[in-house]
Amino acid sequence: MSAYFATCPKGLEYLLRDELVALGAADVREALAGVHFSGPLETAYRACLWSRLASRVLLPLAEFDAATDEALYAGVQAIDWSQHLAAHATLAVDAHTAQSKLNHSQFVAQRVKDAVVDQFRQQGGTRPGVDTEEPDVRLNLRLKRDRATLSLDLAGSPLHRRGWRELQGEAPLKENLAAAILLRARWPQVYAEGGALVDPMCGSGTLLIEAALMAADVAPGWRRDYYGFLGWQQHDLALWRGLLDEARTRAEAGLKSLRACFFGSDLDPRMVQTAKRNAQEAGVAGFLTLEKRDVAHLVPPAGVERGLVVTNPPYGERLGERAAMPALYHALGERLRTQFPGWRAAVLAGDAELGRALGLHAEKKYALYNGALETQLLTFEIRVRDAAPREAKPLSAGAQMLKNRLEKNLRHLRKRLAREGIACFRAYDQDLPEYAAAIDVYAQEGGDAWLHVQEYRAPAEVPVATAQQRLREVARVASEVFGVPRERVAIKTRERGKGGSKYGQFDQRGEFVEVDEGGLKFLVNLTDYLDTGLFLDHRLVRARLRELAEGRRFLNLFAYTATASVYAAAGGARDTTSVDLSATYLDWASRNLALNGFTGARHRLVQADALTFLRQERSHYGLIYVDPPTFSNSKRAEDFDVQRDHAALLDACGEHLANDGVIVFSNNFRRFKLDAEALAERFDIEDWSAASIPFDFARRADIHGCWLLRHRQPEAAANPWRDARVKR
Repeated sequence: MSAYFATCPKGLEYLLRDELVALGAADVREALAGVHFSGPLETAYRACLWSRLASRVLLPLAEFDAATDEALYAGVQAIDWSQHLAAHATLAVDAHTAQSKLNHSQFVAQRVKDAVVDQFRQQGGTRPGVDTEEPDVRLNLRLKRDRATLSLDLAGSPLHRRGWRELQGEAPLKENLAAAILLRARWPQVYAEGGALVDPMCGSGTLLIEAALMAADVAPGWRRDYYGFLGWQQHDLALWRGLLDEARTRAEAGLKSLRACFFGSDLDPRMVQTAKRNAQEAGVAGFLTLEKRDVAHLVPPAGVERGLVVTNPPYGERLGERAAMPALYHALGERLRTQFPGWRAAVLAGDAELGRALGLHAEKKYALYNGALETQLLTFEIRVRDAAPREAKPLSAGAQMLKNRLEKNLRHLRKRLAREGIACFRAYDQDLPEYAAAIDVYAQEGGDAWLHVQEYRAPAEVPVATAQQRLREVARVASEVFGVPRERVAIKTRERGKGGSKYGQFDQRGEFVEVDEGGLKFLVNLTDYLDTGLFLDHRLVRARLRELAEGRRFLNLFAYTATASVYAAAGGARDTTSVDLSATYLDWASRNLALNGFTGARHRLVQADALTFLRQERSHYGLIYVDPPTFSNSKRAEDFDVQRDHAALLDACGEHLANDGVIVFSNNFRRFKLDAEALAERFDIEDWSAASIPFDFARRADIHGCWLLRHRQPEAAANPWRDARVKR
């Protein structure tokens, strides 16, 4: 078993993680622009051959401090290079440096090459040569914060180069990005259900060819004749040939049964010819129908009733002027709405403005990077009613009152939200007794929103049918006021989970939305659990943690999805430790940390009961955050009641608090009373509850409590009961 790292464009990490799991990888976890995994050499070979999403597959050889030229050279020379390349072989070095004293990538690459070559010269006189195009061995050196990771690049050249592209247009879509678009658009499912694929602006044919190879089960690397491991001393030729034979058998079977259901068109006849030549080289030309056509005349292929329309229109940077682009997108949206009801669609838009020009409500939006350009992938279910929208029924008197109140709330909040850059907030909280619900908005700053509606349990005297009707009205009104399509409105009845657990569970869709808060990014899940992964009422608490974190070691107990740890890391914490009993939430926590670039040994995730962890831990921390559930009776942990047990919990935290440290303690039990008398012997206590409630939660001033605890000063310890009061 060896550890590997597969790189990929930003935005593809979660797809790549799932792909590597399917290929048999173990210990799979995503990071920024890549995924860590482990397995035998066969797993790495399979990743090179079968990954549709990875850019490279790296085998780390060594990690060492490299703050100086000498340290870098010595770290490289510490490796026995005869184990990796022959003396007569060729090599190349790719180097990347960030936040390091050695900040010139070309110099770093040269020193790595010198160290390898000098070792061979010292041992026998013969030294490897240099080949920057197709070397026998390609090395990858990443230097960050003076820490070097030196890896063997098993791919040798970017894996998006499949080996079939002869010609390309002015702004070609990389093949691994095309594969990600198809997966996000559910192309494998559409094909399995008998659907076709249509690309009305096909360019050089990348989406069509990738879709055909995917449907035919053709390994994306099957046609490549160069990999970085072919000249590696530890290359297992027999293993690799066996994998190629398997891929050949699967490709022959898949192409034999592939349906001719791929239809592409482009206004530029030269691009149509380019797409045809590329399809021939890829071996799928016989399954594609390609023609010159303006998108304004787009219609479904004759005899085809359902499928997927997927395309990468120009953004203005590629073809024509930016000013002409909205009209093009609008024309595409009109053809989809009027000609393709019942189909799915996916459009890679250059930005949010062009996406809105389509005039369709997106089911999902994903941030993807086409090279250095950030784009939006929008996916749609084109419903029959989109083609001929029906006139909505008028609102009831109660629903109209609700709409008026929600619009008033939004007018009141809008300026402050914009001024403070707040994208996730509470818009309504049982303002009208008849509509007992909370409405939370989750969005990326400046982007489209999702709504999370929590219906409070109706009183027993309210008929069930009435409560259900009111809930439907809440959903409709919220959708209208915020301009959010109904499919992006999640509705829940807020009831305690089974056994009193803090986190109730609902559906199992596994759908995450990336949102912004405080200049950071977080993943929320609006459907699968009672809580979304980001407690909006704790926004100011998280901001205070960021203020307190600089230079401190940070401990996050009952960490949930580690949003607090992300804030602490962003505030300059020396390191973070996040403790939670749930593997599900720790995986979520890992994603949140990685999404913001906080990975590695400095950001520890621990699956444990908090009280057990405190008894076994030996370290001290400058900042400890404690946000426990109201109560828990999990079989894997000690019974816990926040009112009964909080003093003992905080006392245990005090054993691990640095002399000048701070404990930030919060909880959402509305009848909670802090046992100041029991805690005063050890701590000075500041009640920060009122100040920690965000303005959009003013109607729920008791939604949580928050206290800051510090070690008592020595002069106050002589008579701790004399002045045991809580500061306010």
